[in-house]
Amino acid sequence: MDILLQQIVNGLVLGSIYALIALGYTMVYGILGIINFAHGEVLMIGAMVSLTLITVIMQLPLGLPAWVMLLIVLLLAMAICAVLSFLIERFAYRPLRNAPRLAPLISAIGVSVLLQTLAMMIWSRNPLTYPQLLPSTPIDLFGSGATITGKEIIIVMTSFVVMALLLLLVQKTRLGRAMRATAEQPNIAALMGVNPNRVIAVTFMLGGSLAALAGVMMATNYGNVHFAMGFIPGLKAFTAAVLGGIGNIQGAMLGGLLLGLIEAIGAGYIGTWTGGVLGSNYQDIFAFMVLILVLVLRPRGLLGEKVSDRA
Repeated sequence: MDILLQQIVNGLVLGSIYALIALGYTMVYGILGIINFAHGEVLMIGAMVSLTLITVIMQLPLGLPAWVMLLIVLLLAMAICAVLSFLIERFAYRPLRNAPRLAPLISAIGVSVLLQTLAMMIWSRNPLTYPQLLPSTPIDLFGSGATITGKEIIIVMTSFVVMALLLLLVQKTRLGRAMRATAEQPNIAALMGVNPNRVIAVTFMLGGSLAALAGVMMATNYGNVHFAMGFIPGLKAFTAAVLGGIGNIQGAMLGGLLLGLIEAIGAGYIGTWTGGVLGSNYQDIFAFMVLILVLVLRPRGLLGEKVSDRA
């Protein structure tokens, strides 16, 4: 029982990160109908930039508490990744908006390779140690032997709060109504006073900010960063978006959490049944098995939202 509880805790932490990344995918897809496969690299840039900012701040005689330092760095990294996502949309996607669907996909792959190469040139190809600024002392859960750390609690709570705020933004604000109108019919939305280019740019910036938040969470949780750290989590977050129903915000949240739980239980709990044959070294298998099964059995996902055809 303690093994299962521990893997559930691990899965919730991992799933919270996947859900944040999946939200970026699903928001862009919901409006433009394209998959931004450069999203994982925006996450990586956010983590790398935050490491550089932390290094600079720690060298200054400010005497800031660790959590204040991390908060400042997080906000700066989110702002930088928002600008980066705006530039990606402006120069890599907007010129191809009316092109065949394959063209933006190829452009996204090109941007992904470009960002990885730039990161490798700036920060080197070697993994870099990320400072531990949040409490990492294990806390026993109900005397079961399963543990959770302070930083893991913060990661899960932050993810749920951010996801709730995003849902309120989309459902209850003027910007959210503009997003939903643009997703339904951008041409008609433009006739009603909505600027589709502005809405799409803001959507990309929100997605980039969420990617930076997820990147800092990953770096804080695992204690290291490297230039390729966004590739596999990006693919898994895409799997989470498909699982929950791509184009659906609630689906992205649900899909991320479910995928994190499936992966953690598959890597840990099932691994003990097989004597380690299907252990943590093969944890990626479970995520991509889920992708294949969902695409075959329920392509629209668990909370699949049919995206309207565009005129």
